[in-house]
Amino acid sequence: MPGNQEVMWPRLVANKILRKRLGSNNFVADFPCNKEIPSLDRPSLSPNSIFSHHKDTHNYRIFVSTWNVGGVAPPEDLDLEDLLDTGNTSCEIYVLGFQEIVPLSASNVLGSENSMVAMKWNSLIRRALNNKKKPHCLDKIQHSNEEQNNNIPGQDFRCIISKQMVGILITVWVRSYLCPYIRYPSVSCIGCGIMGCLGNKGSVSVRFRLHETSFCFVCSHLASGGRQGDEKLRNSNVSEIFSRTSFPRGLSLDLPRKILDHDRVIFLGDLNYRISLPESNVRLLVDERDWKSLLENDQLRMELMNGQFEGWNEGSIQFAPTYKYRPNSDVYYGCFHQSKKGEKKRAPAWCDRIIWYGKGLKQHEYDRGEENFSDHRPVKAIFTAEVGVLHSLKQFQSFFLSERFDRITSQTDDFVCKGRSSFQI
Repeated sequence: MPGNQEVMWPRLVANKILRKRLGSNNFVADFPCNKEIPSLDRPSLSPNSIFSHHKDTHNYRIFVSTWNVGGVAPPEDLDLEDLLDTGNTSCEIYVLGFQEIVPLSASNVLGSENSMVAMKWNSLIRRALNNKKKPHCLDKIQHSNEEQNNNIPGQDFRCIISKQMVGILITVWVRSYLCPYIRYPSVSCIGCGIMGCLGNKGSVSVRFRLHETSFCFVCSHLASGGRQGDEKLRNSNVSEIFSRTSFPRGLSLDLPRKILDHDRVIFLGDLNYRISLPESNVRLLVDERDWKSLLENDQLRMELMNGQFEGWNEGSIQFAPTYKYRPNSDVYYGCFHQSKKGEKKRAPAWCDRIIWYGKGLKQHEYDRGEENFSDHRPVKAIFTAEVGVLHSLKQFQSFFLSERFDRITSQTDDFVCKGRSSFQI
């Protein structure tokens, strides 16, 4: 019994600390988001039209990326416009997930929500998204609901959620004209790392409602390891994330609580699933660019067919494995002609993935970036998401853009919810 108590004591202490640290629902944003669209007295809008239950469906473009940056702070001159493809693609929502933004150490394993590194990444993202020197081209994805010109007021990007847990960071940016329609933002952090609970591995999930449709994005870093059976640890992480992630139900108790309860769900991150083949076979097939044979033995594909991710979807992979590279090079780590004596050899794998669940999402692009200062390459995807919009909200939008709204804005300051952290970089 004394031996068991000694083993369990660190875990119990860690869990107690983590309830306050990792489980915090605080996050930072450019400004507090509205919980509700304010109810204003508008004599010219009839009650019948205001409370109409008729819904329209709008399509919004969403850019999603994941990147394990290997504990390396971003260089000052890092240009994210190529990764975000801002010169060729115009999206309404950008969701960027990172892993290992800080190196693992005893001092940061419990996490920090005020990391200067996270602020640096957000600053680079802001600079890339709001760089008006490069005009946005018309996107390949047809979208008739909103203006295409980034110079029109309301087209700049604002951060609505940014949340860090140790090395995991997820940050969500939307065009500013959408901000009045973003409600109920929330976060949920799950640690699955050291002692089964610390935040060096796990997930940071964010959710919000856009108009009448709920979104959930899960940024994760699952257990590593390329040995046979290590995939079971990753599957266990996934099970923990699904079971333990929880969001507030709201005052009316009608908000989604669990990940899969949301209307649109995207799971991204360094999922660490490997290829179940001998290393020499993997390297040979990579050299031959035989993605089909490799993917037939990809552990995540097996889980998608009949496992932890059964019922989820992933786009066609037509790019090289994203792990493990020698930093600042295009050479895979552990290549025979460049390996050092005693150096571990890690077979290439598609560790970095983006998958989605349910209806209402259509993927248009799935590719990798070529930024090379990390041992991982970033992965990115573009979706269109169907969003339900109440007919009355279209009338509200017209009202917000009218002169009558300008005359009463000084009376509506109290409608903005208070108490949420904000930042301006």
